[in-house]
Amino acid sequence: MTLIDGKATAAAIKQEIAEEVKEIIAAGGKQPHLAAILVGHDGGSETYVKNKVLACEACGFKSSLIRFEDDVTEETLLDKVRELNADADVDGFIVQLPLPRHIDEQKVIMAIDYRKDVDGFHPINVGRMAIGLPCFISATPLGILTLLRRYGVATSGKKCVILGRSNIVGKPMAQLMMQKHYGDATVTVCHSHSATLKEECRQADIIIAAIGQPDFVTADMVREGAVIVDVGTTRVPDATRKSGYRLNGDVKFDEVAPKASMITPVPGGVGPMTICSLMKNTLAAAKKEYYV
Repeated sequence: MTLIDGKATAAAIKQEIAEEVKEIIAAGGKQPHLAAILVGHDGGSETYVKNKVLACEACGFKSSLIRFEDDVTEETLLDKVRELNADADVDGFIVQLPLPRHIDEQKVIMAIDYRKDVDGFHPINVGRMAIGLPCFISATPLGILTLLRRYGVATSGKKCVILGRSNIVGKPMAQLMMQKHYGDATVTVCHSHSATLKEECRQADIIIAAIGQPDFVTADMVREGAVIVDVGTTRVPDATRKSGYRLNGDVKFDEVAPKASMITPVPGGVGPMTICSLMKNTLAAAKKEYYV
């Protein structure tokens, strides 16, 4: 069994990005600039945004963090989005999700200039991805694809089962894995109401678990030699940890790992690659690779 090390892979890619940024600046180009809007004080979001700021430093990017309290009005938030859209120095920006209930997330996503939408959530980017046109691909699916490629996982013609149908992971992952120039796989999407979920998983060469339920994938759902990608990051109570919790994946790791040919750990698997992919998208935005 091979452990797919997302942390080491992400570090190597960030180093590659940093070298390219040095070359851009040395040639008189502009330093890439990523901005992030954070609303409220959700623990997971705080950690994620902090890691994004650190990643920007590692890549040689300029970063800006705009904070609002969770009682911010929708219009105030939309005004800030419009301001960032118009700021020529900002190459890409993200609005950290989830947002408070009184704010319409879709309205905020729609307000972002798709040319700066480095999260890849705007319908224009989602639509372009679906038909195979150049675009910003949402960070977690892009990170998973990158991991599979860097570890030499054969995907063409393989059966890939995706657990979960979210707009952030499940749906875009399915689109990418079925497209000829990305995964070129035979894709099945399962979810909590799938009647034949276990049977589908047992036939899979690759399982991508993004269902949001800790230890959901057990050994009896996995065939020998399958590649397992665990996207889950649920906080579960753990009195032995200083924080009082630990991150738990969707895969029952100790049970499943002995049957897998390759598997991602939690933490240290998909998570670091998500942030790394955001950096890749920001560099592409700065270079105007997809949109002028």
